[in-house]
Amino acid sequence: MTFGSVKVGGLDIAYREAGDPKHPKLVLLHGFPASSHQYRNLIQVLADRFHVIAPDYPGFGNSDAPDPADYAYTFDGISRIMEGFLAAKGFDRYGLFVQDYGGPVGFRIAERHPEALDWLIVQNSNAYEEGFTAAWDGFRGALWKNRSAETEKPLAAFLTHDAIKGIYLHGSAHPELISPDNWESDYGFMQRPHSVRINLDLFYDYRTNVALYPQWQKFLRERQPKTLIFWGQDDVFFTPEGGEAFLRDVPKAELHRLAAGHFAVEDNLEYIAANIKRYYETKVLPSR
Repeated sequence: MTFGSVKVGGLDIAYREAGDPKHPKLVLLHGFPASSHQYRNLIQVLADRFHVIAPDYPGFGNSDAPDPADYAYTFDGISRIMEGFLAAKGFDRYGLFVQDYGGPVGFRIAERHPEALDWLIVQNSNAYEEGFTAAWDGFRGALWKNRSAETEKPLAAFLTHDAIKGIYLHGSAHPELISPDNWESDYGFMQRPHSVRINLDLFYDYRTNVALYPQWQKFLRERQPKTLIFWGQDDVFFTPEGGEAFLRDVPKAELHRLAAGHFAVEDNLEYIAANIKRYYETKVLPSR
C-alpha cells in the first residue's frame, strides 16, 4: 500500500492506494467519523485482484481541512472534490464501495457519471427513509428544522472520544477484532482546529441527502447496477430495514446480513473481501 496526495480544487486530498493499475479499479469511500484508515486492511487483501484507492474527504484524515468560515462543507461539495480526485488519478471506470457518508458522496458522482460506475458495493449506507434509527431523532426533529447552539449541543456528543469508540463497538459480535487504533485515530483528528464545526456543518447538510433519496432510488431502478450489499444488522445509525430496502429497486442485488455494526469490515474482513472477489468474478466480469 502506498500513500500520497493530489491537489484538487486548491486542496491536498490524501489517499491510500494498492494493486496493479492494470487490474479492475475499485474506489472505497469512507464514512463518519472515519477516513481512508477504515479501509487499511481491506485495501491490502483486495490488492491482489483490484487496483484499489481510498481518498480522505476534505476535513477528514490527512486531507486539507480549511476553516469552515471560509470553505463550505457540504456533501455536494465533497462529491465534486472526489470527482476531481478520481479524474486526476485516472479512474474513469470503476467499482464503487460506499459506507455511510460514502453513499451520499458516491451516489452524487454516479448520477453525474453513470458511465463510470462498473458495479456497486454498499455497506451500511442509507438511501431509504426506513434506514434511520432513533439516533437520528436529534437531527431530523431538531437540527434540520432549526439550527442553533441549542440543537447542535446534543449532536456534538457524537464527536467525543467515548461516542466514537461506541460507534465502532456497537453491534459487533466480535469486538475483540476491532482495533482501538480506529477510534484513537478518529478522535485525534477531531482535536484539530475546526473539526467539530466541520462535522456539525455536515450533520446539518445531511438533510440534503434525504431530499435526494427518491432521485437515487430512481437511478438504481433505471440503471440496475450490479450491486453487492453488506449490512451490519445492529448499526447505531442505520436499521436492518435500510439494507433490505435496496432490494425494492435492485431486486437482483446480493444482500449479506452480518452480525455486525456500523464498521462491519473491521470484524468481517475475510468474509467481505472473499465475497467481493467472488461477486466480481461470477457476476460483474461475465457481463462486461
